[in-house]
Amino acid sequence: MTELTPVRRRALRAQAHHLHPVVSIAGNGLSASVVAEIERNLNAHGLIKVRVYGEERSERAILMERICAQTTSVPVQHIGNILVLWREKPEDAPPKTVAQKPAPRAAQATPKRPAAPRARQSRPGNRSTSGGPARRSAGNLARRG
Repeated sequence: MTELTPVRRRALRAQAHHLHPVVSIAGNGLSASVVAEIERNLNAHGLIKVRVYGEERSERAILMERICAQTTSVPVQHIGNILVLWREKPEDAPPKTVAQKPAPRAAQATPKRPAAPRARQSRPGNRSTSGGPARRSAGNLARRG
């Protein structure tokens, strides 16, 4: 088990501040499946939070020691019912591959449609008649006249 320097521990606590717990330990305690889940998350992230339900402070401290012994991780912080654990990420883990975009399709020439004729805009004082051009209302003719 690696010992952390106070500076490194402080930096890890700062990084863990924004993390959410990824594993919860409840009534069944520290079962093999819980340890396996902690192992998976330590391999994936390196720094994790574990939430413990229904245990006293002294029992949580013992639980943290047992987890660290089984997973070869280092305790970073124990605050309330949250345990923060750290382990160096393994070097042999395959790097995450970025999904590649599919190749663009060959450009096909699409025929262009002729532009639709524009509808006349109605102006104040004009009225349109069915089938005919817009006409001025009688009130506007009198004023122009």
